[in-house]
Amino acid sequence: MSQFELSHRTLTLHRFPQMREESPLQAWDAADEYLLQQVADKPANGTTLIFNDTFGALACALVGEELFSVSDSWISQQATRQNLLENGMDEGDVHFLDSLAALPASPARVLIKIPKSLALLEQQLRALRHVVTPETQVIAAGKAKDIHTSTLQLFERVLGKTTTSLAVKKARLIYCTPELPQLAAGAETYSWPLDGTPYHIHNHANVFARSGLDVGARFFMAHLPDNIDGEIVDLGCGNGVIGLMALEQNPTAEVHFVDESWMAVASSRMNVEVNRPQDMARSHFAVNNSLAGFPSDRLHAVLCNPPFHQQNTLTDHIAWQMFRDARRCLQYGGELRIVGNRHLDYYRKMKKLFGNCTTVASNQKFVILRSVKLR
Repeated sequence: MSQFELSHRTLTLHRFPQMREESPLQAWDAADEYLLQQVADKPANGTTLIFNDTFGALACALVGEELFSVSDSWISQQATRQNLLENGMDEGDVHFLDSLAALPASPARVLIKIPKSLALLEQQLRALRHVVTPETQVIAAGKAKDIHTSTLQLFERVLGKTTTSLAVKKARLIYCTPELPQLAAGAETYSWPLDGTPYHIHNHANVFARSGLDVGARFFMAHLPDNIDGEIVDLGCGNGVIGLMALEQNPTAEVHFVDESWMAVASSRMNVEVNRPQDMARSHFAVNNSLAGFPSDRLHAVLCNPPFHQQNTLTDHIAWQMFRDARRCLQYGGELRIVGNRHLDYYRKMKKLFGNCTTVASNQKFVILRSVKLR
């Protein structure tokens, strides 16, 4: 097993959901190491808030302090819990908060892994404005190539005086002193009209295609199944635009909106409440790892625009898990319908798993595929 040595503690860390050697990907990076070197053997005199701890490297290394781990990722939180257990620690040693939860007041220290989304970082910094004090130590870390002038300016604008370190192993640190300069209030969500419909779409900070409809979803919307009388899942729902259209085109169906992001599921709920409040009774919302825990042989359709990356790593294991879960949960005669980039070769995966796959539609960039669960 891979060993991670830091702060006089040897840890075994895995990625989730493939927690052991099924995945060769390392569960920490140089930014984790650099950040922990700054706080090793310097316990905080109070609460430590950790933001965006992807697989629990920071939490595991700092167990013994009063830790709150804040994340928008259900999978990241599950990975942290599993890695705590793998290392003989109690998951109760860390308090887990989702990205929309209230933060504890007056933290002694805040540790931030810089997320891919600048919008998410801004939301987190704005939330911190309500709880930090001038004595709070704020340190952020990320890959040097991902820390731009705009990143530093955001810290300055929202929290206060900001400096940065030299790069070490292509990672860099950001130090910020909370001074809380004047700042105009920010909108809770970003919103835009959905072309060709009466709908207005609302997105929280960490939702894919936050500022407008992505081209894959636009293509998918034109080729959804209709008049299904049963249960449909919008899997990896994001802002829920596919599930929203499924509600419209399948007036007797129950629609489940499922994503591993709390902000995505909250956006989906808001978009149904605002645009189709009459359908809330047949809409269901769940933060989950794919379809874990869903009953087998029950669903009538699974609609999916699967991601092909985890953080910065290109991978197909998330799509493959979604396809397998869909096959397990579909009733016989039920269908998995997906949209994907043509180069990803989802046709071969679906044909192998279901024994059949047909092309519903295609254009120069995307393909829409359909597989049916047969006996």
